[in-house]
Amino acid sequence: MILLTGFEPFGGQSSNPSWAAALHARELLRSEGLAVRAVELPCIFGAAGAVLRDALDELEPELVVCIGQAGGRDRVSLERVAINCDDAPIPDNAGNQPLDSEVVQGGPAAYFSSLPVKAALRAVTLAGIPAEISQTAGTYVCNHIFYTLMHELASRADVRGGFVHVPFEPGQLPEGSAAPSLAVTLMAEAIAAVVRTALATTADLKLSAGTVH
Repeated sequence: MILLTGFEPFGGQSSNPSWAAALHARELLRSEGLAVRAVELPCIFGAAGAVLRDALDELEPELVVCIGQAGGRDRVSLERVAINCDDAPIPDNAGNQPLDSEVVQGGPAAYFSSLPVKAALRAVTLAGIPAEISQTAGTYVCNHIFYTLMHELASRADVRGGFVHVPFEPGQLPEGSAAPSLAVTLMAEAIAAVVRTALATTADLKLSAGTVH
């Protein structure tokens, strides 16, 4: 079983492409004979983690890919590191705005994705979709769920997972906006490529995908 998650809209927006991408990727992967479920998470600190944990308990997946929106980025971002820090620049959908708080009290400072992010990067770019390895998922609900996921998987044998950020989709942008965007269909193809790569890859590639700053 493969679990995909996306988020509900937040920040006053009417849609969130992460959820649309999860749904499209689910159908792509199901058409290839894979068992896939998609779960929408609330954009709420704490509550999102509770929904994720319930899905992990119910579905017992072998692979989990959580997806979130990173408006302003111009490509799909394969996140490498989740940090134990909630520091919200805006309130979540329940009005919570934690500052300098731990995601998990006393937990490790950080977790690394257990997805083969560099092999996945190659697969996504070979599909003609702009992508990158990202060294930070921020400190909002996306990082919160990424850290929660990896903390949960630390005690669940043989389950791998990680987080992928997607840009705005074109329909979210006002006419004439110069902000970058990507079609949901391409986001979904990227997510499907990440899943296929993770299922087929045990050791990640050694290739340059870091940053100077």
